[in-house]
Amino acid sequence: MIVFPAIDLKDGVCVRLIRGEMGRATVFNTDPAAQAREFEAAGFHWLHLVDLNGAVAGRPVNESAVTAILGAIKIPTQLGGGIRDMATVERWLAAGVARVILGTLALEDPDLVKDACKRFPGRIAVGIDARGGRVAVAGWTRTSEAKALDVALRFEDAGVAAIIYTDIGRDGAMTGVNVEATVDLAFALTTPVIASGGVSSLADLSELKSHEDAGIAGVICGRALYDGRIAPADALRIAHG
Repeated sequence: MIVFPAIDLKDGVCVRLIRGEMGRATVFNTDPAAQAREFEAAGFHWLHLVDLNGAVAGRPVNESAVTAILGAIKIPTQLGGGIRDMATVERWLAAGVARVILGTLALEDPDLVKDACKRFPGRIAVGIDARGGRVAVAGWTRTSEAKALDVALRFEDAGVAAIIYTDIGRDGAMTGVNVEATVDLAFALTTPVIASGGVSSLADLSELKSHEDAGIAGVICGRALYDGRIAPADALRIAHG
């Protein structure tokens, strides 16, 4: 199981939101590239990046911060937020992002997502962010009627590298990850699932690790790493155990 430390970018700095609310942002580092170097030095093998402004705007906004991060580290990154067309997919992959995350497009233009998977094998992930079981898009500003599983099943044979499943109600709230919903989704799919939202303790990581055989390939950690509830060494020990 891979632990992905998260760097969420808002107005050029590293923040964490509570339940995706842009007005409830806590700044944890004003130098995202330095934060990325810290995570790399701590031993993490991947980095999870989100352009929060871009997710709402529908286009990349924090490009300079992402570019600085890419230039500061050697470990691979996955990036989501504001990637709404093939040109943007191509641009980020060419810039050095290892994997792009498509969320809004997965709901609104699934054929484009499938085309991207064919053109860039292993480099496209689908982000499914659920509020009450329904998929939210456009930086979580709109909630659709589509169910998370139904959207995920559209891409079973598309070659998606991973489904990143986020429970919005728990994201940044430190209330614990929604293990049941995440494991149920993983069981129903052949595509690997990365858990996101609410990870607050080593117990959360251990419980997800115990379901690795169900298809839990990774977990994204944010606030718990920043505020010291989870030490990087302990997280990596559990993930690799």
